[in-house]
Amino acid sequence: MRKIAIMTSGGDAPGMNAALRAAVHQAVVHEVQVIGISHGYEGLLRSAFTPMNLSSVDDIIQRGGTILRSARSQRFCSKEGQEEAIANLWAEGIEGLIVIGGEGSYRGAQALAGMGMATVGVPGTIDNDIPGTDYTIGFDTAVNTVVEAMNKIRDTATAHERTFVLEVMGRASGHIALTAGLAGGAESILIPEIPNNLDDVCRRLKWSSERGKVHSIIVVAEGVASAYTIAEEVKKRTGFETRVTVLGHLQRGGTPTAFDRLLASRLGSQAVEVLLEGGTGVAMSYVNGEVRAVPFDKVFAGSKEIDRSLYNLATVLAM
Repeated sequence: MRKIAIMTSGGDAPGMNAALRAAVHQAVVHEVQVIGISHGYEGLLRSAFTPMNLSSVDDIIQRGGTILRSARSQRFCSKEGQEEAIANLWAEGIEGLIVIGGEGSYRGAQALAGMGMATVGVPGTIDNDIPGTDYTIGFDTAVNTVVEAMNKIRDTATAHERTFVLEVMGRASGHIALTAGLAGGAESILIPEIPNNLDDVCRRLKWSSERGKVHSIIVVAEGVASAYTIAEEVKKRTGFETRVTVLGHLQRGGTPTAFDRLLASRLGSQAVEVLLEGGTGVAMSYVNGEVRAVPFDKVFAGSKEIDRSLYNLATVLAM
């Protein structure tokens, strides 16, 4: 294999650039040419190909986002779009493809693998919702962003003796809310995976108030409900003054943490090795400190479960 391509797809995640940098460096060591595809699968359909070398990835390990940009593509979802995409890859002489992204990006890579293109996925999503890997690139940074916000919110919550409802990303996944909520000392954490009872939340808030606690933070994943709806209900049931903060896309940006840089570097470099060893239709994963390749079929067969022991611990520590 003498020529490979790399793309970032779906939502951006801090550490994608670090993975790209590692993959390019590893390819150069093996004297393999690298083509960067800008704007994900939409760029693939437009043949948005750019040759990359070591200079292309200088000084990007600390940058959030992705220098290759990202976009969603409805055209690629069709059989015709996929056939056009692989024809563009063949025309460019590309023999292998690395896709850095989430589950939707993986499904696109799997489709191309089924059509004969050697493909390897690298897990890049702040949601940490890809089965088969303990962590995804960007998750740790997003969690730290939320915790930092909680630290600042708690200052003003204490000063004004209010209850704050903090909405974080996670339409179908509560990993960010749970991990950040536990690390930030949230009084309540609401996530899609576990049924939530607002009566219980309000009961705990009242109990905390009765023992002298003058403020509280409720962390809610966006997939549960709007933070404004939660705040309105809490105020109605308790009479407490509530305020809302929605972090939104703030969680996707910023300098990746050291953990995310290391994780991305290991996964990106190993993705090249897997391609050169003949691997295809697989996703890189990080399990118990080790990097390994997991078939896409196995990734899609399961779901990323919430660690309920962490949820139970968060409940105990919130008392």
